[in-house]
Amino acid sequence: MSTRARDVYQWTVPGRALVFVLAASSIWCLLAEFYGLCSMQTFTFYVSIPALTVLAAMGVLDYSKGDGRLWRMLLWSGLAGFLAAVTYDTFRIPFVFSKELGITGFIPSLPLYKVFPRFGAMILGQPVDQATYSLSAQIVGWIYHFSNGITFGMMYAAMVGSATKRNWGWAVVMAVGLELAMLFTPYTSYFGIQIAATFVIVTLTAHLFFGVSLGLLFRRFTTRPQTPALA
Repeated sequence: MSTRARDVYQWTVPGRALVFVLAASSIWCLLAEFYGLCSMQTFTFYVSIPALTVLAAMGVLDYSKGDGRLWRMLLWSGLAGFLAAVTYDTFRIPFVFSKELGITGFIPSLPLYKVFPRFGAMILGQPVDQATYSLSAQIVGWIYHFSNGITFGMMYAAMVGSATKRNWGWAVVMAVGLELAMLFTPYTSYFGIQIAATFVIVTLTAHLFFGVSLGLLFRRFTTRPQTPALA
């Protein structure tokens, strides 16, 4: 295999660029729906899933024939992105269940999880607005949500290249920047979300938690001593 071809599936500039593009396909399927390019269902099955399959194949190829760095970066950035998404959702729990917890006096009730079953419905080709969403729509929607967290982690890793050469604060810049960018898309109007100061503050703070978690976890994972199985 030529050096140029090998560079594409290793943790080089061309390899990282390809990782970024392939990982970004997860969020692009939602944007494709917003802007009428194609349905989220079509993009998910014909673009996003194949792209993420290629991304996984790159990791396996690097693990078996390369230096293993791309494999490790995908593994640790994906795990960091998943855990950061868990942190993000955990921060939002008091707002989502404010009424049930009886704390509306000091924590407003916000339907911050309402979009997840809608994601699932869109991927499954079902109506976006339903009185009661099926279990499959709920499961697929949450899987899609966490796939975004995982791929955002990979996109961040592809941008910075190394946690030791870039400050972890860039993860915060990326996370907050993504949220601000989404506010300028049809996201809120498409899902019937009312833009208010409280909503913006809470969502930006949640993304701040996501960014801090992502940056610190990725740095921790990639600077820890390697285990023999990952070396």
